[in-house]
Amino acid sequence: MGNSHATTIATAPFADQRPGTSGLRKKVQVFEQRHYLENFIQSIFDALDGYQDATLVVGGDGRFYNREAIQKILKIAAANGVGRIVIGQSGILSTPAASALIRSLKAFGGIVLSASHNPGGPHGDFGIKYNVANGGPAPEKVTEAIYARTREITSFKIVESQDVDIDRLGETMIGDMRVHVVDSVANYQALMQTLFDFDRIRDAFRSGLTLKFDAMSAVTGPYARVLFEKELGARPGSVINAIPLPDFGGHHPDPNLVYAKHLYDLAMSDAAPDLCAASDGDGDRNLIIGRSRFVTPSDSLAILAANATIAPGYRRGIAGIARSMPTSGAADRVAERLGVPLYETPTGWKYFGNLLDAGLVTICGEESAGAGSDHVREKDGLWAVLFWLDILAARKESVDAIVRQHWTTYGRNYYSRHDYEEVASDGAHALIEALRNQLPSLEGQCFGALQVAKADDFAYHDPVDGSDSKHQGLRVIFTDGSRIVYRLSGTGTAGATLRVYIECFEPDPARQYMETQAALADLITLSRDLAEIERYTQRAAPSVIT
Repeated sequence: MGNSHATTIATAPFADQRPGTSGLRKKVQVFEQRHYLENFIQSIFDALDGYQDATLVVGGDGRFYNREAIQKILKIAAANGVGRIVIGQSGILSTPAASALIRSLKAFGGIVLSASHNPGGPHGDFGIKYNVANGGPAPEKVTEAIYARTREITSFKIVESQDVDIDRLGETMIGDMRVHVVDSVANYQALMQTLFDFDRIRDAFRSGLTLKFDAMSAVTGPYARVLFEKELGARPGSVINAIPLPDFGGHHPDPNLVYAKHLYDLAMSDAAPDLCAASDGDGDRNLIIGRSRFVTPSDSLAILAANATIAPGYRRGIAGIARSMPTSGAADRVAERLGVPLYETPTGWKYFGNLLDAGLVTICGEESAGAGSDHVREKDGLWAVLFWLDILAARKESVDAIVRQHWTTYGRNYYSRHDYEEVASDGAHALIEALRNQLPSLEGQCFGALQVAKADDFAYHDPVDGSDSKHQGLRVIFTDGSRIVYRLSGTGTAGATLRVYIECFEPDPARQYMETQAALADLITLSRDLAEIERYTQRAAPSVIT
């Protein structure tokens, strides 16, 4: 392969290639268009400076088109003068593992192939994003530069070469570029061993602790098999759907109560293990369910922060907590009691990156089942599961007991998210615009026993780089602390997804055990009426309730 040579191929721009905070996501058939992927990869290199002779990390979640895309990336990278590519074996790297590898290698950056929790297969979704040297998603100035380049690109450079055997560990060459295929799990495993007490968890499994982890035929299967069964001694079969498949075995790899209902049913049954858990397509989200107790992502974030010093990696305490604005206020009360700052940011992991890099926070999370810490610059599903295992091993209590004690101490935030998926984009945007115009008139209004204290369009001033982010979600906040939040999500590839977040706080332990939807019933009705959801979306009910 060392005799391979580069060539320049004429092409035409694609005007729709705008990468967001989670990268460029389209249907597979779009990426399979002639030169579509090549244009985007070349645009990444055209928008960057200083990568020549540097190291880049490449890997993905194993979904359909992952392997083909990697071969194109390798050849384009070689033609553009990259010095070395480090790639996970078989092209497999979970998103947090890719972040960890970028950081440990002090690489220039990385190209991560994933459409997160979206379905895979030849008719599913594919995605690609660029991560910078801190291991986190590229900031907006970089993604905008990439987008601008896609609109004007006229050629791309590529090495004419045989494909690299990405299943074989070791080093090879494409032109003058080294390609190093590494064990996908080893670096991530070593990092986890510095954060959690593996001996304590091992002892807990020997003493009868039980786990059922569903990798959803996605990227975390190899990691979970090594960590949970081989390294920590969980019973064989504790990890299910462990082989990454191009179509995720027909599963929808989103670890929520709809697509992982079988785990919920198991956790509520007489045969329930101590912990049921799952992660998503690329390994950055998590699902936590104890025996007879589902833990909301918002509560999970708060409980991890409250118990952080149990884990060796956080024994000295945490500098602060960050949560996305739609995430419940449960973590706020933990931060207040610990005497550390709480940062409320827009949705998108890039906003946490600045806070983490500046040492202002240690633990952060989003209501969409993502949590992480300063060990990487992405959310990390297996990290959250390991953290829960370490807490269970140390406290020797059930998940349910830990959650109940947390509510008694801090109060309970009843919280739910209602998703209206793949609604017509025009209707969804019209709803948001109409509600945005209505916000000023809502303040002071009463709706039954609820009085509006504040209604606004959330904006964020970054305390690190001084940047401002506007239009990050419409909030209706009531005098008793209850909230309704409306956002349009950018994680899908078809239509729009309207997300509605409903929350109320209950300090009285005697009233902390109602069913969530019942506790929020009045707010749920108001959320639909206030925004006229059925009128604008033609949907009488949400697609998914979490």
